[in-house]
Amino acid sequence: MKYPHSESLKKNRDFQLLYKEGKSRANRYLVLYVKENGLEKNRLGVSVSKKVGNSIVRHRITRLIRESYRLHEDMFNSGLDMVVIARISAKDRSMSEIESALLHLGKLQGVLKEE
Repeated sequence: MKYPHSESLKKNRDFQLLYKEGKSRANRYLVLYVKENGLEKNRLGVSVSKKVGNSIVRHRITRLIRESYRLHEDMFNSGLDMVVIARISAKDRSMSEIESALLHLGKLQGVLKEE
């Protein structure tokens, strides 16, 4: 049985707190902020600025990031708040490129479970 152990980060103050106190790592396409939240579940926020493109482009990138996370959710440690920020270079990338960028950042941050 697979249960969803994540929810969205929605409140502006949660984002601000993460930017201020979280650790950040970046690669070519994404930036990942991580901070422990003291809960059993992870909370994921996605931010795509208007510089990246129009709403269609931004929503597509948001969906790719969320889906990449959902597919690999069980690889991440629990109890984390994470914000993923898309960079302009993420604009015309495929699902697999976004996916590997996200996992790469997870590795850099040390938030992936040890195999």
